[in-house]
Amino acid sequence: MELRAPAFAAPALRQIPVLIAGLVIALPVAIVLVTGLAEGGGAAWEHIRDILLLRYLMGTLSVLTLTAILCLLMAVPAAWIVTMFRFPGRSVFEWLLVLPLAAPGYVLAYAWGDLAGVAGPLQSALRDATGWSAREYWFPDISSLPGLAFVLACSLYPYVYLTARAAFISQSVCTMEAARSLGASPSRTFWSVALPAARPAIAAGLALALMEAAADYGAAEFLGVPTLTYGIVRAWKSFGEPAAAARLALVLLALILTFVIVERRARGRAGTQQSSIRWRQIARVTLTRPAAIGATALCAALFLITFALPIGRLVWRSLESSAQGTHIWDALGNSLILATAGASLSFILALTIALSIRAKGPLATFARIAASSGYAIPGAVLALGALAVISKLPVTLSGLVALSALAWVYAARFTAAGTEPLAAVLARAPVSIGHAAQSLGATPLQRTLRVDLPIAMSGAAAAALVLFVEALKELPATLMLRPFNWDTLSVRAYAYASDERLAFAALPALLITVAGLLPVLLLSWQMSRARPGSDA
Repeated sequence: MELRAPAFAAPALRQIPVLIAGLVIALPVAIVLVTGLAEGGGAAWEHIRDILLLRYLMGTLSVLTLTAILCLLMAVPAAWIVTMFRFPGRSVFEWLLVLPLAAPGYVLAYAWGDLAGVAGPLQSALRDATGWSAREYWFPDISSLPGLAFVLACSLYPYVYLTARAAFISQSVCTMEAARSLGASPSRTFWSVALPAARPAIAAGLALALMEAAADYGAAEFLGVPTLTYGIVRAWKSFGEPAAAARLALVLLALILTFVIVERRARGRAGTQQSSIRWRQIARVTLTRPAAIGATALCAALFLITFALPIGRLVWRSLESSAQGTHIWDALGNSLILATAGASLSFILALTIALSIRAKGPLATFARIAASSGYAIPGAVLALGALAVISKLPVTLSGLVALSALAWVYAARFTAAGTEPLAAVLARAPVSIGHAAQSLGATPLQRTLRVDLPIAMSGAAAAALVLFVEALKELPATLMLRPFNWDTLSVRAYAYASDERLAFAALPALLITVAGLLPVLLLSWQMSRARPGSDA
């Protein structure tokens, strides 16, 4: 008699890859939780708890609050003006205002620290113009908590700008025309109709920006502002106590989890539905000459402050220090190796999860939640988890072990950034394609390999590019896990800036920014063609 495997065996086997993907992503965070709860942390933790914890917590909360305010003030008006009005330069500013997203916060911190310092060009020009000495005037101190919030807002406001712009582009023209027909002015239409409808998307963009701000280490360390992520890395580097750092990481995890829950509940309550099913391209209003000049000036000032001035300063400084030897190019090679390894592992996990989402099931939900949670966790926390695993194994943190640990942390941190583009491509594919494959006798595995996989791979280039750039920019995890004397561009820029050699930090910082420009421009181009009902 022929024996057959149970009917549940094949589906169970198909779930193994997505289960592994979810565990790979979730394991570092789980280990940090266990380490922080199970181990005491010793005298180092008592010192941090009694003296530094409140300072770190209040610093983080203050920076997040100020960053949120600045991001909203920068992003929402700019998104509304660019979307709804016609003025000189509008089509250029539409994508120029996204460019700051290519520069990590620590890169802009280095640039603004040089620009706004006492010996920098801004204060020097002020003294030359007035004849004052440095003690005879007040100038904003960039090495302060408001300075850190300003730098982070310059780097992260495009998250809010993009989501707000997407919401304004996608809203129903009929709704706004109805408001105008009832006598509402453009400003009242914005406050009463457009902004409430866009609020959920703006909240989502702000949540992404603030999670990145909470994860920042390089800018906070350079500007001397105590935050939780700064404290985690310091507890590991200065005190040499992973358990104390893990306990501090628990505080940051609790803060991030609370923030995400509050944001999602608020976004759910703020949800709106458009009553009109008619979608037309937006008929932009041509501004009067004074208003058009004001709109152009506003967008130009925003771009100048957040990108052109700081990046231009880095270009100038890099030209001053062109003879840097081979160290930068060695760091570039190391960065490419690490970013490629991390992006490759992240892409494999993202593809596995995206394909499982198509089939649905509890394990697919678990893996997607794990990926989203990993993206919300700072790299320093995930690095602590990897260090805890390595400490239990008969290996040392060097060579291939360290590089593998970094690739693992990159994958745990950034897989969500690759999952969402791939899942979006699969979601746009007609369901009838899968039904046709089934009607032709294709098994679920054949459908995955011959239908879903080719469809998903059409979005592979964008996903892989985003993952590569995210891995290239990561700083705290790279600092904690890299092999000895094996620097990357981010580490080299950090080391030079820490030694006050900003001229030498300029070139690696610029290379990181240039690498981030391509995916940012690609994203902006896709957004400009995303209007429902348009021919594109």
